[in-house]
Amino acid sequence: MRQSLQASDKKLKIAGSCLLGVFARATEKVVLLAHGAAPKDLKALQEGLKVDAVSLLAAGSAVVGSLISANSFGFVITHHAADEEISILREHGRVARLPSKINAAGNVILANDHAALVHPGLSAKACETVARTLGVKVVRGTIGGLKTVGMAGVATNKGLLVHPRVSAEEIAVLEKLFELPVDVGTVNLGSPLVGSGLLANSKGYFAGMDTSGPELGRIEDSLGFLV
Repeated sequence: MRQSLQASDKKLKIAGSCLLGVFARATEKVVLLAHGAAPKDLKALQEGLKVDAVSLLAAGSAVVGSLISANSFGFVITHHAADEEISILREHGRVARLPSKINAAGNVILANDHAALVHPGLSAKACETVARTLGVKVVRGTIGGLKTVGMAGVATNKGLLVHPRVSAEEIAVLEKLFELPVDVGTVNLGSPLVGSGLLANSKGYFAGMDTSGPELGRIEDSLGFLV
């Protein structure tokens, strides 16, 4: 059953799931999500994030948030991506396949328009691809000891929200790299993988339907939505 939304709502489901960051990817310019989303959902995302919605698959899969990392300048997609998928993305920025066996780009790259933290196992070639395509400084690292940094955090051009087990040393790396405040939080009633349940840019955000009021408050504070 599809979830009907108002643009003012801050909680939703995509494909019946609260794992918004698995099924979609948001930047300052677009929100990417799989084909078949309900028109009301597309409209809510466009209005809430103030971006255009782009429907596509990633390597034939609906989990576009897990398989694509993106910012305002470009897209890094799994190396299994089809040429047709690359062509769709090229209409909105630079595109490159991630040259790595670790290929779930959205899961292993945490990026905004200025920097990217990536899985510590990515090769120099892969890091160079991320830097060139997204136009950012790239550093290898972890969040809360997790290598899947794209699911362990969310970065916008205003702030970062990350896994509550993040260490002081990891926070220091993030603050130096992104030059933004870093806070911790959860989504969907306690999930520490905030990147899996949150879509955000500097203009708006949506959290998974199960996210609580206190969790929403932390998101709004961390990402600069409180006036």
